[in-house]
Amino acid sequence: QVHFEESGGGLVQPGGSLRLSCTASILNVHIIGWFRRAPGKGREAVSCINSGGSTTYADSVKGRFTISRDNVKNMVYLQMSSLKPEDTAIYYCAPGCTVASLVGYDSWGQGTAVNVSS
Repeated sequence: QVHFEESGGGLVQPGGSLRLSCTASILNVHIIGWFRRAPGKGREAVSCINSGGSTTYADSVKGRFTISRDNVKNMVYLQMSSLKPEDTAIYYCAPGCTVASLVGYDSWGQGTAVNVSS
């Protein structure tokens, strides 16, 4: 299975911005998605992008987050703006758009922590 490494997280105040980066272990992954897991909650889908550039977003992040990919560099990004405390979570990237589609996927990485707090 493909493996990913996430980076770019950190501590930011509400209203601030961060850009997360994801590097894939192989080239030309068709679908790459960002997921997050907050304390006490299950993993949830945030956004995904396919090889044609089509994107999806969770309702909670629409208008604030933007996903993009650079196929030459084998990377995917998540630009996060107007961050809210409820965005606090560990963020992961994986080869899918939904949690259900990733049943059986056993290569979740360590993720990158985003902490939105004053």
